[in-house]
Amino acid sequence: MESHKNVSRAAGAVGGMTLVSRLFGFIRDAVIAMMYGSSSAADAFFVAFRIPNLQRRLLGEGAIGSAFIPVFSEYLGKNSEKEAWNLAASLFNILVLFLAATAALIYFFAPWVIAVFAPGFLDEPDKFDLAVQLTRWMSPFLIFIGLAAFCMGVLNSFKIFALSAAAPTMLNISMILAALFLTPYFDEPILALAVGVLIGGCIQFAVQFYAVVKKGFRFVSGFNWKSPGIVRIGKLILPAIFGLAVYEVNIMVDTLLASLLAAGSISYLYYANRLVQLPMGVFAVALSVAILPTLSDQAAKKNFSELIQTLNFGIRLILFITIPSMVGLIILRFPIVNALWERGEFDRATTDGTAFALLFYSLGLCAFAGIKVVVAAFYSLQDTKTPARIGVYAMILNVVFCLLLMGPLAHGGLALATTLSSLFNAGALVFILKKRFGLMGGRKILASIGKTAISTLIMGIAVYYFNDAFYDPDSLLFIKLGVLTTAIFLGVCIFIAAASVLKNEELAFLKKMWREKKSSSPAVQGDYND
Repeated sequence: MESHKNVSRAAGAVGGMTLVSRLFGFIRDAVIAMMYGSSSAADAFFVAFRIPNLQRRLLGEGAIGSAFIPVFSEYLGKNSEKEAWNLAASLFNILVLFLAATAALIYFFAPWVIAVFAPGFLDEPDKFDLAVQLTRWMSPFLIFIGLAAFCMGVLNSFKIFALSAAAPTMLNISMILAALFLTPYFDEPILALAVGVLIGGCIQFAVQFYAVVKKGFRFVSGFNWKSPGIVRIGKLILPAIFGLAVYEVNIMVDTLLASLLAAGSISYLYYANRLVQLPMGVFAVALSVAILPTLSDQAAKKNFSELIQTLNFGIRLILFITIPSMVGLIILRFPIVNALWERGEFDRATTDGTAFALLFYSLGLCAFAGIKVVVAAFYSLQDTKTPARIGVYAMILNVVFCLLLMGPLAHGGLALATTLSSLFNAGALVFILKKRFGLMGGRKILASIGKTAISTLIMGIAVYYFNDAFYDPDSLLFIKLGVLTTAIFLGVCIFIAAASVLKNEELAFLKKMWREKKSSSPAVQGDYND
């Protein structure tokens, strides 16, 4: 089906650029780990950075797109282009006002914000004061990242995906350079990272805004609050933010409770979550970003049979990718953390603590990814309230699980609680969609899961024994990286071979797409890489 090809091409563009960004993110984390490890300063930074980073993920990876893209696309299709751009300009003005006010509130109320996000810091005045200072320094980042999310929504509406996916690379590069070269100029070295965050956010917005202006955006005066389009976006965006916030709020609950545990617990969770975010960003977020415009077009045309087929395809594709990724992360959790970060202040105890958290986060990878894709179906129908309602129940479950599990499993229990609540969230969303649409091709999904699970089992056994035989955590870095890379490559090859033997449809589709991409002209590919 052509819609499947369009979604896959767009997801490939987003995923490729996101992969580059995430690789620079790992370099960034390696620099931070080398210089600060799991120190009190690192804990303070991660708490302070969690606040603007939450807004980046909520706005940049869903909320603005889910509310803006369906309405803006409808304006482009049914109204004049001038009216569509007037809608975009009015939303831009409103966002500037809202984001500036939010940044100011966070700046002035930073002590109260940190007291809520990390109450354990209240017993350590120096750590608390540093977290407050870092929060204030980074508060303007909220403005840049919110406007960057707006630009992403506009570009995605025009099926331009790669630029927005590549823009976060600027943030990572800026933080790396700031940490390496600006640190000597600050009495508190970690403040250099805050400067890097600000510079990177500004660049991330600027490169996308230039593309939006080239596409036709022009400033208008006023806010036009009563515009039908603005009213509809406003009604959609608040529940969308809440619905998408479930995973992030769960992570923040983890951070809050981790501040009550042993020193370093926040850093363990941060580093582990960063590793889980790699397949999430490269595959799940990429697919959810790419699939929303297609689902929105199908919903607007009342083409619900095609919408169901597209969603079914998206679920099968994301499970085909995340099931082996989940098993790979679990088996290789210690070698990955050890090879990537164990040096300088990041010692063996930090490696063990991070790997322990990674185990429990990895168990929820399929649920984390599935939510991103399934929620896109609700948003295409301009239903943002249902995911928000389910999100309330998931958050309550997360808090209950955290309190039950943090005693016996420490920070690992917090990660497991996030996984369990996300599994409930994903299951509930799929159940509601099934009630709404009836048959959704469940047998086809189960058949795909079965084949993927068998291929993953074969892969997992091979990778486990290879790692056990050849990986030495105390060997030289290039040897560790070589063995780890070989283990991953071996796993991928075995998984693909097993999936080929089992005639997995998703693999066959991806192979066909790859052959078509190699034979296609640059002009065709350009639609997804402008």
